[in-house]
Amino acid sequence: MSDRWRTAVRLAGFGAAYFFAAGAFMSYWPVWLRHRGISDAEIGTLFMARQFVSVGATLAIGFLAHRVGNLRGMLLALGVAAVVMMGAYQLSYTFLALLLVGLIWGAVWSPTMALYDGVLVNEARARGLVYGKLRLWGSVAFILGTVLCGVAVQRFGPPSVLYVGLGGILLLAPFAFVLPTAESHPIGTKRHAPFSVFALFRSRPFLLFMVAAGFCQSSHAVLYSFGTLTWRGAGIDDVTISLLWGESVAVEILMMMASGWLVQRIGVTGMIGFGLACGLVRWTGLAFTTDLPALIFLQALHAGTFAACHLGAMAFIQRALPPTGVALGQSLYYALGTGATQAVIYQFAGLLYERFGQHAFLGMTAISAVGLVSILLLARTWKGEVLVHTASP
Repeated sequence: MSDRWRTAVRLAGFGAAYFFAAGAFMSYWPVWLRHRGISDAEIGTLFMARQFVSVGATLAIGFLAHRVGNLRGMLLALGVAAVVMMGAYQLSYTFLALLLVGLIWGAVWSPTMALYDGVLVNEARARGLVYGKLRLWGSVAFILGTVLCGVAVQRFGPPSVLYVGLGGILLLAPFAFVLPTAESHPIGTKRHAPFSVFALFRSRPFLLFMVAAGFCQSSHAVLYSFGTLTWRGAGIDDVTISLLWGESVAVEILMMMASGWLVQRIGVTGMIGFGLACGLVRWTGLAFTTDLPALIFLQALHAGTFAACHLGAMAFIQRALPPTGVALGQSLYYALGTGATQAVIYQFAGLLYERFGQHAFLGMTAISAVGLVSILLLARTWKGEVLVHTASP
């Protein structure tokens, strides 16, 4: 096996471990929380609080990575911390205890994804690999985690959610240990940041990108918080629900496989715009139906609302930033573009769902519309150029 392909296997392995756990938690974490006596509004609060901590932690860790590199070491430490936090969740039974543990969890989980994507983007560019084809193995693992979690919940009950997720989390540190060193600074360059964060925030195209891609990803808040609960309330069994989640990621895999061709054909802004347009349809439909044939169609639109938008976002960061700025750009996107926005929307989603139930999805339709306006403006102002430049040596 060539060095190029060994690197690809190591990169895909870490992503598979992460997304196996994410598949269990994203689809069934609200069920686990409700089993511990947490109300719908409190679920929204827990998600919001965790997201707000994620914002600060992702920014801080991303800034540190931008300054000193050593992404592998950071991912290894975060993997060990994730195992510890699973034990803390197991011992938490009150809202206050779950809130405190969730705050720490937010400082561990989201920065891991931001740093890992930074490694993927840099390694794909350096070794001639296709980002989407590396990332799709995480999607495969997500399906496996989701389906296994659904089967486990139906057979053994909601407490099994934590144990299924732990299966992936236990593999994070070992896979982090064998990742490429992933230094964000080429050998022979100074270790300080080549440009400040303010250079990005003075860039109108970067801000439009943050709004468009961030709103597209944040529009999943009601689905992630209350999708499973809604479908359970409609009488759909847990195995079928897990298959609905798995289907959404299966079509995501198809999008990932065609990522290189699609980005070339419709462009970076076209990918994000397609995701937002799918959001208008998906969230409006989920607000009014729980019929299984309709849900199958609407879940297939995850290929747009998540995958197309994510691929477009990664392509934008890869093209609009120099290699030494990728870790910082990823962290800003995850922390502010997605994290801070989603934190507010999670709380909003909890309040909406408590009052309006399933119709809370209409709020996500409105968010997608705002994002669509932003991406149209970005398409008119950004033509593929690098937005910030490193200083000359």
